[in-house]
Amino acid sequence: MTLPVSFQAHFKQTITNDQKKQIIYRGKIDFSSPNHFKWRYSIPTKKEVCTDGAKLQVVDHDLEQVSTYMIDKGLDLPAILKSAKLHRKSVYVAKYQGKSYTIQVNSRQELSRIAYKDDLDNTVLIVFSKMRYGKKKIPGTQMRCRYPDAYDRIGE
Repeated sequence: MTLPVSFQAHFKQTITNDQKKQIIYRGKIDFSSPNHFKWRYSIPTKKEVCTDGAKLQVVDHDLEQVSTYMIDKGLDLPAILKSAKLHRKSVYVAKYQGKSYTIQVNSRQELSRIAYKDDLDNTVLIVFSKMRYGKKKIPGTQMRCRYPDAYDRIGE
């Protein structure tokens, strides 16, 4: 299992707390190595989350608000996959920065789903569909969050 230079996919993210309450998000994701992500949420709210591995920007279009954070621990997908060990056919297990990740690939060895516990002890399951692997990096301008100048800004 290897991570491509880039990929684009649809996703369904299910977050389950310890009381078994769930929230389900849907949208599209772009990834470009080494650690650039752009999550475009469409359900249940319109939101974008962009990161380069050091800075995280969250654009909430419903609130017309942009929040910017410096991060020390993001989702380092290349490092997680590098530490992954085959558990059984098409399922890998990785330990990274004190967390366990279960990773499943499809018949073409492309990323299919990831499950882990987040810092709040919620179970997170991300299922990818319509996966398209790329051989080139996605231009940095496409990986940035876009928003109107009128949005409120927090943490810049």
